[in-house]
Amino acid sequence: MKKTLTAIAILGAFSGLAQAQSSVTIYGIVDAGIVRESGGVNGSATNISSGVGSASRLGFRGTEDLGNGVSALFLLETGYRLDTGASDVAGSIFNRQAYVGLKGAAGTLTLGRQYTPYYNAVSQVADPFMAGYAGSAKNLLPTAGVNTRTSNAVVYVSPVVNGFSGELSYSLAEQGGNSIAGRQIGAALSFGAGKLNARLAHNHRNNDLAVGAIVQDRQIGRNTLLAANYDFGVAKAYAAYGINEGLNSSPLPNASNPFGRALAPVASLDSRDMLIGAQVPFGANALIASFIRKDDRSAFNQDADQWAVGLTRALSKRTSLYTSYGKIKNKNGASYTVGNNSDVGSGDTAYNAGIRHTF
Repeated sequence: MKKTLTAIAILGAFSGLAQAQSSVTIYGIVDAGIVRESGGVNGSATNISSGVGSASRLGFRGTEDLGNGVSALFLLETGYRLDTGASDVAGSIFNRQAYVGLKGAAGTLTLGRQYTPYYNAVSQVADPFMAGYAGSAKNLLPTAGVNTRTSNAVVYVSPVVNGFSGELSYSLAEQGGNSIAGRQIGAALSFGAGKLNARLAHNHRNNDLAVGAIVQDRQIGRNTLLAANYDFGVAKAYAAYGINEGLNSSPLPNASNPFGRALAPVASLDSRDMLIGAQVPFGANALIASFIRKDDRSAFNQDADQWAVGLTRALSKRTSLYTSYGKIKNKNGASYTVGNNSDVGSGDTAYNAGIRHTF
């Protein structure tokens, strides 16, 4: 009897230890497609591209129960090119995301390289293409560079209360001699109830440059986006409106003068973005469409319109086929290109078709 009780006690002890162990998950996306681009200075091009719908990636995420409703968590995610096998960013390991933090009843706090609240609003709420395929909102909306991810970031996400939740991000630029030069602050307020999903996001970028005690004072960049989608059952409707002001508020996805203009393209310092779109499911398929207008209010008046349509077909819960077409009409020397989730594109027209698998 004593031996039995001892054995039960030992098993109970090990059970308690097992519950305290970290749980680690390996996950990823494998995405490749055929991309046909035209309209650029170098003519038409056809290639195999990686990450057309969603960037190809490999990640590790883990949690540990610390008791009293508090958990430790981490995430490490690297991107790669499926067409070549190369890393997305040379010399970088976890270039997509890398953070560690704590989660409890009061919310989640994480430290590391992370998405900005502004980009989350674009990809999660505003864009029916979810920032991928030829219709990606990233072709016109200002998500290039640190508007997508920031390093050295502290991010807090609140719990959901009566449908409302908040997100706050503070990214340290770590420039010697000045604590605010190069810093970036982001915030978002979300509301979800039933079929409605809405979000107001803001990004504030200090563009000052600090070299020791000398600070080069440069214009602040600001982005504000109001986005919403509503599921009517037969279709989900999307709409968004953005205000972009200041230096680096609208960085060009492709700044290499892709159309061979006599005057190289200039990033707008004052613009407005408008988006409407829809997703229409039928069976295992979904039809996607959107229209985006970039209204440049600077003296250059380099406006652009994008029309896009796409179709996805689920073969299983993890595997899908896709095809999409996008067209941009540039005005007054504007040089926006039709890219996708991973590539900025080389022309004003693009067609793509491929396969996406998650694990």
